[in-house]
Amino acid sequence: MSKHSRFQRYAFVLLTASAIVVMSGCEQFGADLLYETTVTPEKLRQIDALELQPAEDEQKEPPDANRPPPPQMSLTLEQARGMALENNLDLKVQLINPAIAAERLTEEEARFEAVFFTNVNYGRTDTPSVSYLDEISGSNVEYLRTDLGVQVPLRTGGAITLDLVDQEVETDAEGTRFNPYNTSDLSLSISQPLLRNAGHRASTYAIQLAQFERQITDARTKLEVIRVIAAVDRVYWRLYAAGRELDVRKKEYELAKTQLEQARRFVRSGERAQVEIVRAEAGVAQRLEAIIIAEKNLRDREREFKRVINKAGLEMQGPTVLTPATLPDPVRYTLETDKLVKTSLENRMEMLELELQIAQDAGTIDYMQNQALPVATLDYTYNINGLGESRRDSFDLLFDKRFEDHRLGLQLQVPLGNQAARSRLRQALYRRRQRLASREARKALIELEVLNAIDQVEANWQRILAGRQRTILDGRLYEAEKRQFEVGLRTTTDVLQAQTTFADAQSAEILALTEYQIALVDLAYATGTLLGAAKVQWQPITP
Repeated sequence: MSKHSRFQRYAFVLLTASAIVVMSGCEQFGADLLYETTVTPEKLRQIDALELQPAEDEQKEPPDANRPPPPQMSLTLEQARGMALENNLDLKVQLINPAIAAERLTEEEARFEAVFFTNVNYGRTDTPSVSYLDEISGSNVEYLRTDLGVQVPLRTGGAITLDLVDQEVETDAEGTRFNPYNTSDLSLSISQPLLRNAGHRASTYAIQLAQFERQITDARTKLEVIRVIAAVDRVYWRLYAAGRELDVRKKEYELAKTQLEQARRFVRSGERAQVEIVRAEAGVAQRLEAIIIAEKNLRDREREFKRVINKAGLEMQGPTVLTPATLPDPVRYTLETDKLVKTSLENRMEMLELELQIAQDAGTIDYMQNQALPVATLDYTYNINGLGESRRDSFDLLFDKRFEDHRLGLQLQVPLGNQAARSRLRQALYRRRQRLASREARKALIELEVLNAIDQVEANWQRILAGRQRTILDGRLYEAEKRQFEVGLRTTTDVLQAQTTFADAQSAEILALTEYQIALVDLAYATGTLLGAAKVQWQPITP
């Protein structure tokens, strides 16, 4: 073999390998995915102390009348839902999972892609042999072997392989007609399992599993969408209740101040004792504390609302004040228990997820039964041989099909005992029975949640009616106590107590209204639906 021809062969092999690498289409990701981070031991092991500075005495300045009020934004319930579905961080995290599950399915389906393979071998051998002169001599052989082929996996569990082998040999052995010489072989082989791993169901088990996992991920994502919308509805009505509660406490404060001015007038005129002013001032201080608590509660609810909707420009530390534009509309509904329970069992994603897992278990049992079988593989190979002084001569003989081989083989492996496979099968059976029991338990739990939600809706409706009646009566009582004070039959303490009772009744009515709306949200969540006429359709996020 001349050095020039050898160089040509090496160059051909290198170019072929380079082309294969280029055509493989490996996706290159950005360098930003590769990162390094270094954390000092002190960061992990040392706990720092929180140092707080004492506040200086605060000199309260009168509010600037020219200072513009903080910006306000009024949002309807539908607008809040839309912002949350678009911007909620928890939902964004969950919406990526379906894309990951889809790529897992694509990965499993790629098991049946054809594979191109190549092998290049170069070797030099010096084999000793005994000659007819009782002397030990050797034969030197130098060869370059190139193997190109394609393997196609079958959904029956087998594989088809097409293989082309080209070999150039140079030897110093005597009796060779031409040296160097070329050999070529073209073979078609089929390998098919007969028992274990045989059949469409066994070979596509991983794909079926990935399909179920994708559906389970979609079910979990839908559940997360419902959870986010329900969370938005709940925090929306709690924000409404906090705003109304602050209004009630401010009104109570104004009434207490009015009572203080009236007490001062009566004291100046000599109709009341000085203690009435002290009682009225104490009442004003108590109402001021209630306003502070209500404002704190309102800020908490507002921050929670901003966190849920996560709208740019409405950060939790931002000055924008959010006010609900949708008002409660208390309507009593006829709740059919049997129908709602049936709806919940049909729509709850937890039930669907469990059903898909049970279907997964059935496929796993079938696969494990197949894996417990012996290994029996049938192989057939058809081969055409070529030989010649040059590669062209070798391929000419190859395509003439003068020399053909047929090989048929059967391989059999029977495990003695097979305890591992049987144990895996029993595990799959036990897991399925476990899930079947879990399904019944989950049905009972969902039915309990729906029944509790129905009772809660009815109870909150009764609270609304009772709260309205109480507000009316406590309002009348306050007016009566105020008139009794004006004629000297009651003290300021009696008026302030009636005023507090009236304010508490108003707060209870507001709370009953919002709790009724939240109970309807909880009932919709328990049935796996959304409250209201608007329908929501989600799409996965592809990063």
